[in-house]
Amino acid sequence: MDDDRGATIRAAMEQMPHARALSMRIEAIGGGAASISMPWEACLVGDPATGVIHGGAVSALMDTCAGAAVMTVPGAVGTATLDLRIDYMRPATPGQRIRARAVCYHVTRHVAFVRATATDDDEGRPVAAATGAFTVERGPAPTPEATP
Repeated sequence: MDDDRGATIRAAMEQMPHARALSMRIEAIGGGAASISMPWEACLVGDPATGVIHGGAVSALMDTCAGAAVMTVPGAVGTATLDLRIDYMRPATPGQRIRARAVCYHVTRHVAFVRATATDDDEGRPVAAATGAFTVERGPAPTPEATP
């Protein structure tokens, strides 16, 4: 992916109120894939007794990461979640940054199919796994520049 496209996707994410509220940060983006992380924060805890982050925050991270991966598909100018299934495998370790990685494994004219995984520092034991379908809104086809 060209640097301009990556910068555009980063700028768009910085404008999303939920991404800002969750302090999401793009780690890598391009080629039908994205990696986004968010820190553990006390305001995101779902169980005060254990300090475990709420599953809704993990869900938002995975959905945003999958959408970002779709935006790297050539010609994509927009996306929306059609379907997202998340399997929570274990609680994220309190105090640790959570990272999501999403990959488009199949893209049709109007739909991208994505797999995503969320981990904390123990990358060998996923916190959650997701599969989803996302719209692929495409812009006008580029036209060749006129030559004199």
